[in-house]
Amino acid sequence: MPDTVPPRSIFVAGHRGMVGAAILRALRIKGVGPVLTRTHAELDLTDQAAVEDFFATERPRQVYLAAARVGGILANDTYPAEFIYQNLIIEANVIHASYRHRVDRLLFLGSSCIYPRLAEQPMAEDALLTGPLEPTNEPYAIAKIAGIKLCESYNRQYGTDFRSLMPTNLYGPGDNFDLDTSHVIPALIRKFHEAKIANQPTVEVWGSGTPRREFLHIDDLADACLFVMGLDADTYRAHTQPMRSHINVGTGRDLSVDELAQTVRAVTGYRGEIRFDPSKPDGAPRKLLDVSRLSRMGWRARVDFYTGLEQTYDWFLAHRAELRA
Repeated sequence: MPDTVPPRSIFVAGHRGMVGAAILRALRIKGVGPVLTRTHAELDLTDQAAVEDFFATERPRQVYLAAARVGGILANDTYPAEFIYQNLIIEANVIHASYRHRVDRLLFLGSSCIYPRLAEQPMAEDALLTGPLEPTNEPYAIAKIAGIKLCESYNRQYGTDFRSLMPTNLYGPGDNFDLDTSHVIPALIRKFHEAKIANQPTVEVWGSGTPRREFLHIDDLADACLFVMGLDADTYRAHTQPMRSHINVGTGRDLSVDELAQTVRAVTGYRGEIRFDPSKPDGAPRKLLDVSRLSRMGWRARVDFYTGLEQTYDWFLAHRAELRA
Protein backbone atom coordinates (compact mmCIF):
# COMPACT_ATOMS: atom_id res chain seq x y z
CA MET A 1 0.00 0.00 0.00
CA PRO A 2 1.53 3.37 -0.97
CA ASP A 3 2.50 5.84 1.76
CA THR A 4 -0.07 8.66 1.78
CA VAL A 5 1.75 10.76 4.40
CA PRO A 6 3.06 13.94 2.69
CA PRO A 7 6.81 14.67 2.75
CA ARG A 8 7.98 16.88 5.61
CA SER A 9 8.14 20.37 4.20
CA ILE A 10 9.02 23.96 5.13
CA PHE A 11 5.99 26.14 5.82
CA VAL A 12 6.35 29.86 5.08
CA ALA A 13 3.45 31.55 6.88
CA GLY A 14 2.66 34.87 5.26
CA HIS A 15 4.36 34.23 1.92
CA ARG A 16 2.43 37.00 0.15
CA GLY A 17 3.78 39.70 2.43
CA MET A 18 7.09 41.42 1.77
CA VAL A 19 8.96 39.38 4.41
CA GLY A 20 7.43 36.03 3.57
CA ALA A 21 7.89 36.54 -0.16
CA ALA A 22 11.57 37.31 0.33
CA ILE A 23 12.05 34.19 2.48
CA LEU A 24 10.28 32.13 -0.18
CA ARG A 25 12.57 33.54 -2.90
CA ALA A 26 15.66 32.80 -0.82
CA LEU A 27 14.58 29.21 -0.14
CA ARG A 28 13.93 28.60 -3.84
CA ILE A 29 17.22 30.17 -4.91
CA LYS A 30 19.09 27.90 -2.50
CA GLY A 31 17.04 24.88 -3.58
CA VAL A 32 15.76 24.22 -0.06
CA GLY A 33 12.42 22.49 0.24
CA PRO A 34 9.85 21.28 -0.46
CA VAL A 35 8.21 24.59 0.50
CA LEU A 36 4.60 24.81 1.62
CA THR A 37 2.47 27.98 1.41
CA ARG A 38 -1.15 28.97 1.94
CA THR A 39 -2.99 32.17 1.06
CA HIS A 40 -5.27 33.78 3.64
CA ALA A 41 -8.28 32.47 1.70
CA GLU A 42 -6.86 28.94 1.94
CA LEU A 43 -5.83 29.16 5.60
CA ASP A 44 -6.92 31.82 8.09
CA LEU A 45 -4.16 31.81 10.70
CA THR A 46 -6.47 33.46 13.24
CA ASP A 47 -8.69 30.34 13.10
CA GLN A 48 -7.26 27.91 15.65
CA ALA A 49 -9.16 24.88 14.37
CA ALA A 50 -8.08 25.55 10.77
CA VAL A 51 -4.44 25.94 11.82
CA GLU A 52 -4.62 22.72 13.83
CA ASP A 53 -6.08 20.81 10.89
CA PHE A 54 -3.44 22.21 8.55
CA PHE A 55 -0.54 21.14 10.77
CA ALA A 56 -2.08 17.72 11.42
CA THR A 57 -2.42 17.11 7.68
CA GLU A 58 0.78 18.66 6.31
CA ARG A 59 3.21 17.96 9.19
CA PRO A 60 5.82 20.62 8.26
CA ARG A 61 9.29 20.08 9.66
CA GLN A 62 10.22 23.78 9.72
CA VAL A 63 8.13 26.95 10.03
CA TYR A 64 8.99 30.54 9.13
CA LEU A 65 6.38 32.66 10.92
CA ALA A 66 6.34 35.82 8.81
CA ALA A 67 2.57 36.36 8.86
CA ALA A 68 1.56 39.51 10.75
CA ARG A 69 -0.62 42.61 10.72
CA VAL A 70 1.88 45.39 10.00
CA GLY A 71 1.86 49.11 9.23
CA GLY A 72 3.39 52.50 9.91
CA ILE A 73 2.69 55.09 12.62
CA LEU A 74 -0.71 56.09 11.20
CA ALA A 75 -1.96 52.50 10.87
CA ASN A 76 -0.68 51.49 14.32
CA ASP A 77 -2.24 54.55 15.94
CA THR A 78 -5.57 54.12 14.10
CA TYR A 79 -6.09 50.36 14.56
CA PRO A 80 -4.45 49.39 17.88
CA ALA A 81 -7.02 46.70 18.67
CA GLU A 82 -6.51 44.92 15.34
CA PHE A 83 -2.73 45.14 15.67
CA ILE A 84 -2.59 43.51 19.09
CA TYR A 85 -5.42 40.99 18.59
CA GLN A 86 -4.55 39.66 15.16
CA ASN A 87 -0.84 39.34 15.87
CA LEU A 88 -1.40 37.62 19.21
CA ILE A 89 -3.84 35.12 17.71
CA ILE A 90 -1.69 34.32 14.67
CA GLU A 91 1.47 33.64 16.66
CA ALA A 92 -0.33 31.71 19.40
CA ASN A 93 -2.07 29.44 16.90
CA VAL A 94 1.02 28.75 14.78
CA ILE A 95 3.47 28.30 17.66
CA HIS A 96 1.14 26.02 19.61
CA ALA A 97 0.36 23.91 16.55
CA SER A 98 4.09 23.69 15.80
CA TYR A 99 4.64 22.24 19.27
CA ARG A 100 1.70 19.83 19.03
CA HIS A 101 2.79 18.46 15.68
CA ARG A 102 6.49 18.25 16.46
CA VAL A 103 7.91 20.83 14.13
CA ASP A 104 11.70 20.47 14.21
CA ARG A 105 12.44 24.18 14.13
CA LEU A 106 10.46 27.44 13.98
CA LEU A 107 11.56 31.02 13.33
CA PHE A 108 9.40 33.83 14.70
CA LEU A 109 9.83 37.26 13.11
CA GLY A 110 9.40 40.24 15.41
CA SER A 111 10.33 43.92 15.22
CA SER A 112 12.73 46.44 16.73
CA CYS A 113 9.72 48.23 18.27
CA ILE A 114 9.82 45.64 21.09
CA TYR A 115 12.44 47.79 22.82
CA PRO A 116 11.72 50.71 25.18
CA ARG A 117 11.16 54.09 23.56
CA LEU A 118 14.20 55.57 25.29
CA ALA A 119 16.39 52.48 25.29
CA GLU A 120 20.14 53.02 25.29
CA GLN A 121 21.45 53.14 21.71
CA PRO A 122 22.29 50.92 19.97
CA MET A 123 19.61 48.63 21.43
CA ALA A 124 20.96 45.28 22.58
CA GLU A 125 18.80 42.21 23.15
CA ASP A 126 19.09 42.74 26.92
CA ALA A 127 17.13 46.01 26.64
CA LEU A 128 13.87 44.07 26.29
CA LEU A 129 11.33 44.88 29.05
CA THR A 130 13.54 47.50 30.69
CA GLY A 131 11.25 50.52 30.12
CA PRO A 132 8.06 51.95 28.56
CA LEU A 133 7.38 51.32 24.89
CA GLU A 134 6.74 53.89 22.15
CA PRO A 135 3.02 54.75 22.59
CA THR A 136 2.19 54.93 18.87
CA ASN A 137 2.96 51.23 18.32
CA GLU A 138 2.72 49.77 21.83
CA PRO A 139 -0.05 47.23 21.02
CA TYR A 140 1.94 45.80 18.10
CA ALA A 141 5.12 45.73 20.18
CA ILE A 142 3.40 43.89 23.03
CA ALA A 143 2.12 41.27 20.61
CA LYS A 144 5.64 40.76 19.25
CA ILE A 145 7.09 40.51 22.77
CA ALA A 146 4.45 37.88 23.52
CA GLY A 147 5.62 35.93 20.46
CA ILE A 148 9.18 35.89 21.77
CA LYS A 149 8.00 34.72 25.16
CA LEU A 150 5.80 32.04 23.61
CA CYS A 151 8.83 30.61 21.83
CA GLU A 152 10.96 30.77 24.97
CA SER A 153 8.27 29.23 27.14
CA TYR A 154 7.68 26.28 24.81
CA ASN A 155 11.45 25.79 24.57
CA ARG A 156 11.79 25.72 28.38
CA GLN A 157 8.81 23.47 29.06
CA TYR A 158 8.78 21.16 26.06
CA GLY A 159 12.32 21.28 24.66
CA THR A 160 11.25 22.72 21.31
CA ASP A 161 13.66 24.59 19.03
CA PHE A 162 11.75 27.81 18.41
CA ARG A 163 13.87 30.86 17.52
CA SER A 164 13.17 34.58 17.27
CA LEU A 165 14.70 37.20 14.98
CA MET A 166 14.08 40.93 15.55
CA PRO A 167 14.58 42.93 12.34
CA THR A 168 15.07 46.66 12.19
CA ASN A 169 12.94 48.75 9.79
CA LEU A 170 12.59 46.91 6.49
CA TYR A 171 12.27 48.04 2.89
CA GLY A 172 12.52 46.58 -0.59
CA PRO A 173 10.55 45.14 -3.51
CA GLY A 174 7.05 44.05 -2.54
CA ASP A 175 6.62 46.75 0.09
CA ASN A 176 3.26 48.36 0.92
CA PHE A 177 2.91 51.73 -0.81
CA ASP A 178 -0.54 52.64 0.57
CA LEU A 179 -0.06 56.05 2.20
CA ASP A 180 -2.58 55.22 4.95
CA THR A 181 -0.83 52.04 6.12
CA SER A 182 2.74 52.10 4.79
CA HIS A 183 6.05 52.53 6.56
CA VAL A 184 8.26 55.55 5.97
CA ILE A 185 10.34 54.47 2.94
CA PRO A 186 7.48 53.34 0.66
CA ALA A 187 5.45 56.36 1.77
CA LEU A 188 8.28 58.72 0.82
CA ILE A 189 8.90 56.96 -2.50
CA ARG A 190 5.25 57.29 -3.46
CA LYS A 191 4.99 60.91 -2.28
CA PHE A 192 8.10 62.05 -4.14
CA HIS A 193 7.20 60.14 -7.30
CA GLU A 194 3.66 61.54 -7.45
CA ALA A 195 4.96 65.04 -6.68
CA LYS A 196 7.46 64.71 -9.53
CA ILE A 197 4.77 63.61 -11.99
CA ALA A 198 2.42 66.41 -10.89
CA ASN A 199 5.20 69.05 -10.79
CA GLN A 200 4.35 69.87 -7.19
CA PRO A 201 6.74 72.40 -5.65
CA THR A 202 6.82 70.81 -2.18
CA VAL A 203 6.41 67.46 -0.44
CA GLU A 204 5.27 67.29 3.15
CA VAL A 205 6.96 64.78 5.46
CA TRP A 206 5.58 63.89 8.88
CA GLY A 207 7.47 64.97 11.98
CA SER A 208 10.51 67.11 12.61
CA GLY A 209 12.98 65.12 10.49
CA THR A 210 15.33 64.64 13.44
CA PRO A 211 14.54 61.05 14.54
CA ARG A 212 17.14 58.52 13.43
CA ARG A 213 16.24 55.19 11.87
CA GLU A 214 18.05 52.09 10.64
CA PHE A 215 16.91 50.26 7.49
CA LEU A 216 17.51 46.71 6.28
CA HIS A 217 16.85 45.48 2.75
CA ILE A 218 14.34 42.65 2.66
CA ASP A 219 16.73 40.31 0.82
CA ASP A 220 19.27 40.78 3.61
CA LEU A 221 16.61 39.84 6.15
CA ALA A 222 15.69 36.71 4.19
CA ASP A 223 19.34 35.73 4.05
CA ALA A 224 19.62 36.24 7.82
CA CYS A 225 16.50 34.10 8.38
CA LEU A 226 17.98 31.16 6.48
CA PHE A 227 21.31 31.67 8.24
CA VAL A 228 19.74 31.56 11.71
CA MET A 229 17.52 28.60 10.85
CA GLY A 230 20.60 26.75 9.55
CA LEU A 231 22.50 27.04 12.83
CA ASP A 232 22.66 23.89 14.89
CA ALA A 233 20.87 24.03 18.24
CA ASP A 234 24.07 24.11 20.30
CA THR A 235 25.42 27.12 18.37
CA TYR A 236 22.15 29.02 18.72
CA ARG A 237 21.97 28.36 22.46
CA ALA A 238 25.64 29.29 22.92
CA HIS A 239 24.92 32.84 21.67
CA THR A 240 21.61 33.38 23.49
CA GLN A 241 20.00 32.89 26.91
CA PRO A 242 16.82 30.94 27.71
CA MET A 243 14.82 34.12 28.50
CA ARG A 244 16.70 36.42 26.10
CA SER A 245 16.77 34.09 23.13
CA HIS A 246 15.89 36.60 20.40
CA ILE A 247 18.51 37.96 18.02
CA ASN A 248 18.64 41.42 16.45
CA VAL A 249 19.17 41.76 12.71
CA GLY A 250 20.06 45.04 11.03
CA THR A 251 22.91 46.96 9.46
CA GLY A 252 24.27 48.65 12.60
CA ARG A 253 24.00 52.06 10.86
CA ASP A 254 21.28 54.71 10.97
CA LEU A 255 20.41 58.09 9.47
CA SER A 256 17.99 60.90 10.26
CA VAL A 257 14.55 61.08 8.66
CA ASP A 258 15.74 64.32 7.05
CA GLU A 259 18.71 62.49 5.49
CA LEU A 260 16.39 59.68 4.44
CA ALA A 261 14.00 62.11 2.74
CA GLN A 262 16.88 63.76 0.88
CA THR A 263 18.11 60.36 -0.32
CA VAL A 264 14.68 59.20 -1.49
CA ARG A 265 14.22 62.52 -3.28
CA ALA A 266 17.48 61.91 -5.15
CA VAL A 267 16.51 58.32 -6.06
CA THR A 268 13.12 59.38 -7.44
CA GLY A 269 14.48 62.42 -9.25
CA TYR A 270 12.16 64.89 -7.50
CA ARG A 271 13.55 68.46 -7.55
CA GLY A 272 11.12 70.30 -5.30
CA GLU A 273 11.29 71.31 -1.65
CA ILE A 274 10.86 69.07 1.40
CA ARG A 275 8.75 70.48 4.23
CA PHE A 276 8.55 68.77 7.59
CA ASP A 277 5.37 68.95 9.68
CA PRO A 278 6.40 68.93 13.36
CA SER A 279 2.74 68.76 14.45
CA LYS A 280 2.75 65.11 13.31
CA PRO A 281 4.28 62.40 15.55
CA ASP A 282 7.97 61.59 15.33
CA GLY A 283 7.83 58.23 17.08
CA ALA A 284 10.88 57.16 19.05
CA PRO A 285 13.82 59.61 18.81
CA ARG A 286 16.21 56.88 17.70
CA LYS A 287 16.00 53.20 16.78
CA LEU A 288 19.35 51.57 16.11
CA LEU A 289 19.93 47.90 16.84
CA ASP A 290 23.02 46.40 18.39
CA VAL A 291 23.73 43.65 15.87
CA SER A 292 26.92 42.36 17.50
CA ARG A 293 25.30 39.08 18.56
CA LEU A 294 24.44 38.07 14.99
CA SER A 295 27.76 39.45 13.77
CA ARG A 296 29.63 37.17 16.17
CA MET A 297 27.64 34.27 14.76
CA GLY A 298 28.99 35.09 11.31
CA TRP A 299 26.29 37.13 9.50
CA ARG A 300 26.36 40.72 8.20
CA ALA A 301 24.10 42.75 5.91
CA ARG A 302 25.36 43.22 2.34
CA VAL A 303 22.90 45.33 0.32
CA ASP A 304 24.04 48.95 -0.18
CA PHE A 305 21.32 51.35 0.99
CA TYR A 306 21.22 53.57 -2.10
CA THR A 307 21.21 50.54 -4.38
CA GLY A 308 18.42 49.00 -2.31
CA LEU A 309 16.35 52.17 -2.61
CA GLU A 310 16.84 52.17 -6.38
CA GLN A 311 15.62 48.55 -6.54
CA THR A 312 12.59 49.45 -4.44
CA TYR A 313 11.75 52.44 -6.63
CA ASP A 314 12.13 50.32 -9.78
CA TRP A 315 9.71 47.77 -8.29
CA PHE A 316 7.24 50.55 -7.47
CA LEU A 317 7.43 51.88 -11.02
CA ALA A 318 6.84 48.41 -12.45
CA HIS A 319 3.81 47.81 -10.22
CA ARG A 320 2.31 51.27 -9.74
CA ALA A 321 -0.68 50.58 -11.99
CA GLU A 322 -1.84 47.67 -9.85
CA LEU A 323 -1.02 49.60 -6.68
CA ARG A 324 -3.55 52.26 -7.73
CA ALA A 325 -6.22 49.66 -8.37
